[in-house]
Amino acid sequence: MNRQVAKITRRGFTLIELLVVIAIIALLLAILMPALQRVRRQARGVVCKSNLHQWGLVFALYTQDNDGYFYSGHLHGSSTGMGSGEWWRECMWPLTKDKKMWLCPTAVKYRSVSPDSAGRRPAATPFDAWRADDSTGGDEGSYAPNGWMCNVPAGLDTLWSRGPAEYFWRTTQVRGTADIPVFTESWWVDGWPRETDNPPELGDSTPVLGPNNHEMQRLCVNRHGGAQFCLFADGSVRKVALKQLWTLKWNRQFDTNGPWTKPGGVQPNDWPQWMAGMKDAY
Repeated sequence: MNRQVAKITRRGFTLIELLVVIAIIALLLAILMPALQRVRRQARGVVCKSNLHQWGLVFALYTQDNDGYFYSGHLHGSSTGMGSGEWWRECMWPLTKDKKMWLCPTAVKYRSVSPDSAGRRPAATPFDAWRADDSTGGDEGSYAPNGWMCNVPAGLDTLWSRGPAEYFWRTTQVRGTADIPVFTESWWVDGWPRETDNPPELGDSTPVLGPNNHEMQRLCVNRHGGAQFCLFADGSVRKVALKQLWTLKWNRQFDTNGPWTKPGGVQPNDWPQWMAGMKDAY
């Protein structure tokens, strides 16, 4: 009996079929990428908010151990040799062993105004975070305290050239704590905002660093879609629109209806171009 052997032919993809598959994959990626990026941004925001919640516990422990008061801004009885934020960083280090607490996950570039031990000074570049080379070994971070929280020593009317003394909060045992920022995202190691401070002209530019020189620019940081996270004196952490920073109670005399607020007469075209389209509040 004759057997007929059936030949099985194997057929691969044609070039047109491959191109169609590639086009479909590219289309799916184009659809999914924005969603993935949004999820990634949200995840970074969750981490940043968590960091500030941990800082809230740190400040609560510190003030609890110091009769409800914040740091004085002076260490070892002196204000000399305590620059670049060392006046608060040295106080906080014993309570903050996890270095991840010091950095928002969106802050990936550093800036330093101080030379390192070899006398080298980095080139000026746009930055998202700060690095301070000093006797503490070179701290780095992307958050900073509201300097007006300091418990300025008796007999002094200014602290680090900021004042007068009646501007300082000293403690959280006051009214309106939900609108008093204690710790927030920052370009630099500290900030002492006033209601007349101008916003940064560019979103990634180097802010001015001189005392009493538009210091809100140090704390106006676009890391979370036109907003940043702040820790408040009541222990809460919330997302704050950058334009909303001028409506918070940074010091005892801060005018929350100042020139950069709607009640103060600010107009949409008064804001720098990079901030013009941002939300007024979250």
